Amino acid sequence: MIAIQNLKHIFLRASVFITGAVVLVVEICALRILAPYYGNTIYTASSIIGIILAALAVGYYAGGWLADAYRKDSIFYGIIATAGLLIVFMQVISPSVLNFLSSVFSLASGPLISSLFLFFVPAFLLAMLSPFAIQLLSADKSKAIGRQSGSIFFWSTVGSICGSLITGFVLIPQWGINSVVIGAGTILVIWGVVNFLLVSKPQSMLFAIAGIVVIMVCFLWLSFQQATESSVIYQKDGVYEKIKVVDGFWYNRPTRFLFQDMSYSAAMHTDSFELAYEYTKYYTLYTLFNKNPAKAFIIGGGAYSIPAILLRELPDIHIDVAEIEPELFSLAQTYFSLPITDRLTNHIQDGRQFLTKNIQEYDFILSDVYYSFFSIPVHFTTKEFFALAKERLSENGIFIGNFAGTLDQSSPSFLFSEIRTFRSIFPNSYFFAVNSPSSETPQNIIFLGINGEQSLQFPEQSDDPILAGLSQKNIDLSAIDLSKYQELTDDFAPVEYLVSKIVKKAY
Repeated sequence: MIAIQNLKHIFLRASVFITGAVVLVVEICALRILAPYYGNTIYTASSIIGIILAALAVGYYAGGWLADAYRKDSIFYGIIATAGLLIVFMQVISPSVLNFLSSVFSLASGPLISSLFLFFVPAFLLAMLSPFAIQLLSADKSKAIGRQSGSIFFWSTVGSICGSLITGFVLIPQWGINSVVIGAGTILVIWGVVNFLLVSKPQSMLFAIAGIVVIMVCFLWLSFQQATESSVIYQKDGVYEKIKVVDGFWYNRPTRFLFQDMSYSAAMHTDSFELAYEYTKYYTLYTLFNKNPAKAFIIGGGAYSIPAILLRELPDIHIDVAEIEPELFSLAQTYFSLPITDRLTNHIQDGRQFLTKNIQEYDFILSDVYYSFFSIPVHFTTKEFFALAKERLSENGIFIGNFAGTLDQSSPSFLFSEIRTFRSIFPNSYFFAVNSPSSETPQNIIFLGINGEQSLQFPEQSDDPILAGLSQKNIDLSAIDLSKYQELTDDFAPVEYLVSKIVKKAY
C-alpha cells in the first residue's frame, strides 16, 4: 500500500513537471505562431505573456476550488488529456483563425485578441493542475501540506525551465512549429489518458479512443494542407521566423519569392536572375560615388540577391554579410543562384553586433532588415546605430537603407522621426520614394547617407532606369518641419507604436 502511494506521488510530480514544461513550450511557440500575422513586435510579446499569465492566475484559483469539490485522480488526469487535445486543436485551426482575426483587428489589438482566443483555455486548464495536485497529495497525512506544496511548485517550475530552454535551443531549430506544438499536445493526451485509465473504470476506454481519433484527424488535416501548396518548393521554421520559398509570377514574369513570416522578403526573376522588387534596385546608388568599391557590408542577407549581383558586377569586391537566420545562406546558394566564392564572407550574427566588434572600414554599407511594417528591428532604427554605421564607413563612403513608411506629415510619424534621426548623424543625406514623393500611401523609402562633403550629382542620362529617374524620386524636405518629430534613440524608440499608426490608417 505504501509503495502504491509513493508511486502515485511520483506520477503527480511527474505530471506537474510535464505540464509546466508544456506551458512554456506553448508560450514560446505562440510568438512564432502569431508572427506571420502581426510581426515580432512588442505588442505580440506583451499580449502573449499577459494572456498566459492571466490564464495561469484564473486557472490556479479555479483549480483550487475544483480540487476541494472533487478530489479525484481521474479528474486530474482528465484535465491533462483535455488540455492536450485543445493544444492540438488550437494549432490546427490557428491559420484559419489568424487569417480572419488579422484582417479585422489592428497590429496593436490583434495579438491580444488572438492570444485570448487561441492560448487562454489550454493555459487555464494546465494551471488548474498544481493546486489540484497539492490537494491529491494532502491525502497523505504523514507529510506537512507546506512541504507538499513546495514540492509541487518546485517540479512545475523546473518543468517550465526545461520546457523554455529545450524549446528555444533544441525543438524549434530542429522541428517546425506544427510538430513541436502538436507533439507537446500529444504527449499530454497520452500521459493523461494512460493515467486516467489506470485510476478509472474500463468503460473510460471510450475517452482514450476519442482522443486518439482527434489527434489522427488533426495530423491528416495538416498533411493535406501542406500537400495542397504546390507552388511552395521549400518551407521550414527557422530559428527566427518561418521560411518559405515559392515560385510564382511578378508582372507576368516567372519569379522566385522568399517569404520570412508574412513578409515578401526577396524576389528574383528566374528567367534572367534580375532583381524583381523595385526598391532592391537602388543598390546601384553606390556607382554615383565609387564605381569600384573594394569592400561592402550588407546587413540582412535574405535571399542574398544583392550580394549575388554585386559579386557578378564587381570582380574585385569583397562582401561581408550579417544574417542572423542560419538557414538563409545555403538556401540562397540552392534556390537564388548565389555564387560560391571566397569573396563573400557570411556571418551568422546580428548586424549591429558585428559592426560593434568589427572595426574595419567599408566603401558602402547597405541595410535591408526593415523588410515590412511587421518586422522592424528597433535597434537598427536609432541614432546610436546610424552613428556606429557612419564610423565604419571610409571617406565618402555611403550608407543605403531600405525603410517602409508614409509621407503623410501628421505627427507622430515613424518615417519622419526616422529621417530626423538619420539626418542628425548624416547631415549630407538624401531620401527617395520608390513609388512617388507625392504619394501618402505606404511605400519603400530609400535612405542615402554620405560620410563626407561629396554631394550627390543626379545623372541626366543613364542606362540604369533607377539612376535615370532618381531626381524625380527625391523627397524635398525643405518645406517640412522635422523638429516636430522625435528622434529615435536606444533609450526611446516607440517603433511599434508609430508603425501601428501607419497600419491602422492605411489598412
